[in-house]
Amino acid sequence: MTVYLAEFVGTAILILLGGGVVAGVSLARSKALDGGWIVVTLGWGMAVAVAVYVVGAVSGAHINPAVTLGLASIGEFDWALVPGYMAAQVLGAFTGAVLVYLAYLAHWEETEDPGAKLGVFSTSPAVRSPAANFTTEAVGTAMLVLGVLGIGANSEHVSQGGVDLAGLFSSGISPLLVGLLVLAIGLSLGGPTGYAINPARDLGPRIAHALLPIPGKGSSDWGYAWIPVVAPLTGGVIGAWIWNLTGFGG
Repeated sequence: MTVYLAEFVGTAILILLGGGVVAGVSLARSKALDGGWIVVTLGWGMAVAVAVYVVGAVSGAHINPAVTLGLASIGEFDWALVPGYMAAQVLGAFTGAVLVYLAYLAHWEETEDPGAKLGVFSTSPAVRSPAANFTTEAVGTAMLVLGVLGIGANSEHVSQGGVDLAGLFSSGISPLLVGLLVLAIGLSLGGPTGYAINPARDLGPRIAHALLPIPGKGSSDWGYAWIPVVAPLTGGVIGAWIWNLTGFGG
């Protein structure tokens, strides 16, 4: 149960800080209002890094069902743990979204735009085109999983003057590099869909949006909700298999 608790906590941290930065730049009378896309992507990148620092040593800090499924698909993770990891991730994301709601409690009624309120919780496309949106999310998530595997592999081969630094790299530097990877994906590929690249990140908070008593919140846009779930799962497997088939892992 410890690994499931870690995935729950890690994903809650991810959404608390990631959803929190979106709330900060989107909700009326926030001091961070109109902070812009650079602030949002940097906030999400640091949210990932902090979550990985907190729970990485316990569960590996997947904090993303697409990562879990991708690793399992190439034999790098136990299939028996997949359902528990995914459930913990979705519940953690839901909890993190509730915490964001509470942190910005005074700002929901001040904000008139229901789209801005939904955007704190879940993603939506800039141009609504299911095929294009699916492709964007799949490509972004494939890059995420490929990058995570690359960072992990490099951490195993770090030495200086004959001293093995793999432990220092994997626990001290890799989490920050994963955060920078998410920042890069957001800057480069986030424009079309808001880069969910994580089914739990989108689904858990979207459920929270539907259930929470947010004034004037409008629709939770369930018609789009399948794309940031199915596309990242697909992309995660693709990214893992690119890594596996190229033999980059040795």
